[in-house]
Amino acid sequence: MNVKPTLLVTALAAATLLTVGCEQRGTGNTAASRPADQTTTAKLEAKTGQAADKIAMATDDTAITAKVKAAILAEPGLKSLQINVDTKDATVTLSGNVDSDMLRDRAKQIATSTEGVRNVVDNLTVKTG
Repeated sequence: MNVKPTLLVTALAAATLLTVGCEQRGTGNTAASRPADQTTTAKLEAKTGQAADKIAMATDDTAITAKVKAAILAEPGLKSLQINVDTKDATVTLSGNVDSDMLRDRAKQIATSTEGVRNVVDNLTVKTG
């Protein structure tokens, strides 16, 4: 008769140990995965933010290019079809041909005074003859 209570106590002890062991593993895995999940989420948020910044900058660059081209087109004497305007990171690059140094300076002045422009690179060539 002493065998049955001993067997019962042993079975309960084994069941308790298995349950405790399962909880510890589950808790350990959850705790271990949380920092990884948080790190992954933070990385994704950072990449999303960077992508949004790049899109915003590209949109700003496109708007700056359009403003500079419109201002050059409105300027008497400047042949806007001969002047190329490129913008990257708010730096405007002017290239192409103009008829005089005065028109070259005017094109650069227009680009420099356009809202949003940080820098102007003048690659314009004055035609001779």
